[in-house]
Amino acid sequence: MNGRIAFQGEPGAYSHQACAETRPDHEPMPCRTFEDVIEAVTSGAADLAMLPVENTTYGRVADIHRLLPDSGLHIVDEAFVRVHINVLGVPGAKVSDIKKAYSHLVLLPQCARWLKENNVLGAVSPDNARAARDVAEAGDKSVAALASELAAEVYGLDVLARHIEDQDHNTTRFLVMSKTPDLTRRGDTMITTFVFRVRNIPAALYKAMGGFATNGVNMTKLESYMIDGSFSATQFYADIEGHPDDENVQLAMAELDYFTSEITILGVYPADTKRR
Repeated sequence: MNGRIAFQGEPGAYSHQACAETRPDHEPMPCRTFEDVIEAVTSGAADLAMLPVENTTYGRVADIHRLLPDSGLHIVDEAFVRVHINVLGVPGAKVSDIKKAYSHLVLLPQCARWLKENNVLGAVSPDNARAARDVAEAGDKSVAALASELAAEVYGLDVLARHIEDQDHNTTRFLVMSKTPDLTRRGDTMITTFVFRVRNIPAALYKAMGGFATNGVNMTKLESYMIDGSFSATQFYADIEGHPDDENVQLAMAELDYFTSEITILGVYPADTKRR
């Protein structure tokens, strides 16, 4: 093993799956909260952090954008992980035995069709992996968990039905973070992520964005969010294609700098091949 990689959730969570798929040479380290994940890397208890930032079905992961700028960590990679939802039951159970299935609140609506067709009641659990653990401990054939196949392995459950999600595109984007930035070019397409605040002048955001258009820099993400709960204090989170050493990126960032009060680069990393 090359060290530890911290993730939020219990063993068997989709964040654990992301660690296993993208950093199999690291020991997964479960943490209770996103703040605990960041603290694990900051303190040296872990070498890397695996943090989810968005999902194709339910959008942005709450709190992550707020935590990243002040975390002291740097994005060194991204990972797109396909989220397959499976029905997990105790050994020997069959789908026809299942009366109730537990999972996280955001997963249940994604399986509405299967639950209705099989006359199974969906019930909320704080975490899909926790649901799997609870089902294993209860030993009740009438109760199932909706979770990853990894959770079945971790808790000794049978996979009664695979890939029951209504949509076939459910994917979560994760960021791999480290205390040390890595600015080396490691692929044909590099992504630069940064946050910024515009100056309090008319059309500041419009003017700040102009440099990316005129210099041919593709901005793949731009999101705004409030700072400290204030309606007047807004920070923007952006992803662009390119490396800070690229001339067109330098020109665009120089123009951005003129219209902003603060810019912080969060990371430079290769685009995941699943991005497209």
